[in-house]
Amino acid sequence: MTPTLIDAHTHVGTDLLFYLNGHYPYTQDWPMLVERGTRAGISHFVVFPMVSHCGLDLSALREGRISTAPSSVPYQFENLRLMKELERFTEHRHRAIPFWMLDPSRAPEAQTVALAALKDRFRCFGLKLQATIIQSFVSDLLGRGGVLLDLAEKEDWPLIIHTSVHPEDPWSQVKDILRVAKARPRIRFNLAHSCRFDREALDQVAELPNTWFDCSAHRIHCILAEQDHPAIAAQKHRFSSDYRNPAQVFADLAATYPGKLLWGSDAPFESYIDDAVQLRSSYEAEASLLKAVSPASREAAAHSNIMKFLGHETL
Repeated sequence: MTPTLIDAHTHVGTDLLFYLNGHYPYTQDWPMLVERGTRAGISHFVVFPMVSHCGLDLSALREGRISTAPSSVPYQFENLRLMKELERFTEHRHRAIPFWMLDPSRAPEAQTVALAALKDRFRCFGLKLQATIIQSFVSDLLGRGGVLLDLAEKEDWPLIIHTSVHPEDPWSQVKDILRVAKARPRIRFNLAHSCRFDREALDQVAELPNTWFDCSAHRIHCILAEQDHPAIAAQKHRFSSDYRNPAQVFADLAATYPGKLLWGSDAPFESYIDDAVQLRSSYEAEASLLKAVSPASREAAAHSNIMKFLGHETL
């Protein structure tokens, strides 16, 4: 029997920071994601809201700045909006694996209350953090934001966390995420974007029993590796492969880390375009990576490894 193929990393909603500053993409709705995935043979989707949220000051967002609006609870609106959208399209609801967004640096206690209330109304599979765009600190999960991890541990919710190795990004450094994972061994973590191909980080993920990594936006990260962009690990620290051939890189990751690699598209962010950058891929191109590996590796990356990360035997 052909295994159910799961996309481990997708977004639904509208990102006002991207929209107001002319960046692409900035939106995707649930039916659009399902349509794109279905064409590529994908059955289920780990899905969460976009990154910038209504708790940020709109005037600042128009200027490309991050500033907190007064008396706001980060992602309270976005998480509820996601769940209402999933509920509305009942014919596809069974294909969603919803995760809720969090912000470890702003009003973590209020977020915990909001998340606890939301779980009484809807089923949640885990939490998602993209600290770089909102200029929050992953390291705050070891401090005042730890109440969010307390809730995750209580509810057995795993976390997906955006990773960075860029020297100008103090918010989501992969080494800080690994510190959090080591400090919270009872919580499962997915370190997104292949840890930016940092070999030491990938090896640590392989060693830790509570960590995995996903390959979301794989093709554009391979382009950045070819360019020796600072968003990717420097060559001396980089996982060894032929980055001119993204399918080969994926196959090498699958062979080296067979129990840890999760396939994900990052839809709609498999491409990223702004005034200075033109990084283009497609959902179909990301899904085609699964054809570059054996059926066993495909089943592991797009099904069994994801289920282990989720902590579920069935969906």
